[in-house]
Amino acid sequence: FWPPGVTREDCLQLDVHVLILSLFSELKIDQKLNEGKTKQIFELVDQPGLVLVQSKDQITAGNAVRKDQMEGKAAIANKTTSCMFQLLQESGIKTAFVKQHSDTAFIAAHCEMIPIEWVCRRVATGSFLKRNPGVKEGYRFSPLKMEMFFKDDANNDPQWSEEQLLEAKLCVAGLTIGQCEVDIMSRSTVAIFEIVEKAWATQNCTLVDMKIEFGVSVKSGEIVLADVIDNDSWRLWPAGDRSQQKDKQVYRELKEVTPEAMQMVKRNFEWVSERVKLLLDPQASSRVVLLMGSISDVAHCEKIRKACASYGIPCVLRVTSAHKGPDETLRIKAEYEGDGVPTVFVAVAGRSNGLGPVMSGNTAYPVISCPPLTPDWGPQDVWSSLRMPSGLGCSTVLSPEACAQFAAQILGLRDHLVWCKLRASMLNTWVSLKLADKKFQACSL
Repeated sequence: FWPPGVTREDCLQLDVHVLILSLFSELKIDQKLNEGKTKQIFELVDQPGLVLVQSKDQITAGNAVRKDQMEGKAAIANKTTSCMFQLLQESGIKTAFVKQHSDTAFIAAHCEMIPIEWVCRRVATGSFLKRNPGVKEGYRFSPLKMEMFFKDDANNDPQWSEEQLLEAKLCVAGLTIGQCEVDIMSRSTVAIFEIVEKAWATQNCTLVDMKIEFGVSVKSGEIVLADVIDNDSWRLWPAGDRSQQKDKQVYRELKEVTPEAMQMVKRNFEWVSERVKLLLDPQASSRVVLLMGSISDVAHCEKIRKACASYGIPCVLRVTSAHKGPDETLRIKAEYEGDGVPTVFVAVAGRSNGLGPVMSGNTAYPVISCPPLTPDWGPQDVWSSLRMPSGLGCSTVLSPEACAQFAAQILGLRDHLVWCKLRASMLNTWVSLKLADKKFQACSL
């Protein structure tokens, strides 16, 4: 017996573990919505708006001109994709991914896919060299090089210009793909690449290029990152060395597919899937130490702490006065200098700000003054934070949220997870403005 809407042939292609789960667990699989070269997508009966994305033990190249079975690839690909989407979601990127369901499948929001493959390149190699004779392999793109390809297997996925995409007037899940949508996908592709690039750099791996796809959520109507991101999606060169490449290019370049060659390809895929888990781990602990001159400043400090939490940065709150107890202020400072944890000190002191200047003059760590200004004396009090003696590098930021962002920018130089959240926040701010402008223009018309 088979789940409703699923044929015997479908089940034979499903991983046995996933099949057992689908039959005997609460997850009920309905009809197959789509099937590609390396995955199948099934509707979920009891979870409207969600689908099961099931990977296959199949590897292909050249639009499936070369096609082979690779035992264990489904689990490897699913593990890689789940980790990558988790990294991007925790950073703040909107994706279709919901959760990993099994070794070989994950649950995602049901999307209608936009038939464009977005390619972002940091280093010139592969097909780019064939299409651009005279460019040497290894040429570094700064800014990143963006390309798009229309998904059409019969015509080998031709490259499209932005103008071609706009003139196609694609309508996906009721959303017409116009200039606003193209701009959002283009800007998102760059941000997603930079986040993944930053993460792989922690493992001394160069992200050479990457392809992604977007879909429109059937439920929300939003454009989200969809499909998969696995070892078929990029080129990875450990230590920037092409000869050590670990991605699918090794399979593409095989002169002959032998069992020994396929084992080498599988080892490369396993190498990537093991290291991709490490991208979710912070490379260095960090913190913000909030020094308030009075307990009355705690509300201001809580705003800073809340904003820091959005970047994953822990905060420590201390009460000390540089005017009334300078020795205690310096003792507290030394306490946090002594354990080697990257730290940003934030001085929160009203009236005459002695905390910021005293801290800045006695530590090599960064110090930010964020005074809680009041309407009555605020314009006068702020000068005690702005006018510093020579030799002090204490910055002043008036907004608690902006203060936290500045601290995150400092700590993000060492912690890629903080940096990734900052990068995603920049993208989301840009997208919200773009959508607001589109909505306003529609209302005006």
